[in-house]
Amino acid sequence: MNGMPTVAEQLRAAREARKLTIDKVADLTKVRTDHLRALEEGDFNAFSAIIYIRGSVKLYATLLKLDVPQIMAALNAELKATEKFKEPPALVEQKKGPLEHFALLAARLSSRSIFIGLTALGVVVVVVLGFVGWRHHRKTESTTPNLPPAVYQSTNSGDTLPLPKK
Repeated sequence: MNGMPTVAEQLRAAREARKLTIDKVADLTKVRTDHLRALEEGDFNAFSAIIYIRGSVKLYATLLKLDVPQIMAALNAELKATEKFKEPPALVEQKKGPLEHFALLAARLSSRSIFIGLTALGVVVVVVLGFVGWRHHRKTESTTPNLPPAVYQSTNSGDTLPLPKK
């Protein structure tokens, strides 16, 4: 890297110039001693994720009163050169279903727009159900004939019912 010391070398040199031990730096930054040693050795594989490297280096560089933006820029360049922490490949475009499209559309809408849309939908549903109910009621009303009240008339002229035949 164009003759400039690595981030690890800068951190170690600044710590030694301030006569700080790894244990003292760990106490002040709350970064684990094994992580501090790994940073001073340039061993980024000791970390599980890039965010821990960046956070630890930023805390460490701030404590040592180094130029934090310069250190972070150098760190990013060094991380891009590693296999584990270089930029991830672009995600493969996957075909989206209707649910994803609806979720994306809903995410773009404001809560006011969603409220207005749901209210309008509710009004439409009520109107449609009212119309269907009215038509059904009208249909059942028109199929019932207007007959006068019925009177039961027995075919037997007597006052008693006929006895069952044996």
